[in-house]
Amino acid sequence: MDGHSNGDRAPAYRGRFAPSPTGDLHAGSLLAAFGSWLLARHAGGQWLIRIEDLDPPREVPGAAGRQLDALEAFGFASDLPVVRQSQRHALYQAALQRLLDQDKAFVCHCSRSDLAAAGGVHRRCVAHGPRAGHAAPQAAVRLRVADAAAVEFDDLVLGRQRQDVAREVGDFVLRRADGHWAYQLAVVVDDADQGVTNVVRGADLLDSTPRQILLQRALGLATPRYAHLPLLLDAHGRKLSKSEAAHPLNPADPLPALRAAWAALGQDPHALVAVETVMQLLAAAHDSFSPAQIPQAASGLAAMHNDPGANAV
Repeated sequence: MDGHSNGDRAPAYRGRFAPSPTGDLHAGSLLAAFGSWLLARHAGGQWLIRIEDLDPPREVPGAAGRQLDALEAFGFASDLPVVRQSQRHALYQAALQRLLDQDKAFVCHCSRSDLAAAGGVHRRCVAHGPRAGHAAPQAAVRLRVADAAAVEFDDLVLGRQRQDVAREVGDFVLRRADGHWAYQLAVVVDDADQGVTNVVRGADLLDSTPRQILLQRALGLATPRYAHLPLLLDAHGRKLSKSEAAHPLNPADPLPALRAAWAALGQDPHALVAVETVMQLLAAAHDSFSPAQIPQAASGLAAMHNDPGANAV
């Protein structure tokens, strides 16, 4: 991982949008794409697209292609070739092996039920081998989190953040017991390999950031800057992507959705009134964008680390 595999020289700012192909793009994912694109262009930097297709049980056939087609219809194109995580297993294996060799990670047979008494937080193994009647190895690999390991970082939207990872999260999974790579490992490896300097994403992933910073430190990787954007919620206060109201976007009529995302990012709606095409809208948005107007999405770190779906992008 040299951080420059997708460009001879990494720019001062390189952002990315990284959807998972679990369905078509909806208004919430458009907001994340638009916000990350705006911040990259405002800084004069590059913007990449990465398909995070590492969870086959949750993926929808054909969704990745439809997501890319929709992004193109909304005017968003990656400045470098699109990367797919499903083609990068060797990178993740190399990083995991390095952590195992350095005793920074360990094999764990603990199940969720084993950890229930501790609130799902792993601080020591309570299962010492495969369960009878189950096929081996049934083991996850976890990062060894030191006692009192706390992480602080400055979020470019939300301000100073702090999490006691040892107490609130514990030793977290890098490779799942079913053999699939965990989101935390893959995203850290990919951001470093692609030379990403700024991670801009929805505030539902704020809770993942301290784990990713710990993992970056364990692997000797640079830590990018982070910005977490407001979430779109339905009438019941649920994240739009988990709601029945998360209708797919209409690529044939992109302007209304782009205007709505622009407003959700706290920007002046009058700046886009006169535009008639996607390219005109993006140019006007680039000229008028004010990062300081992005609303704060949350007041602190949400404890979502035990929700099995909370950390899927």
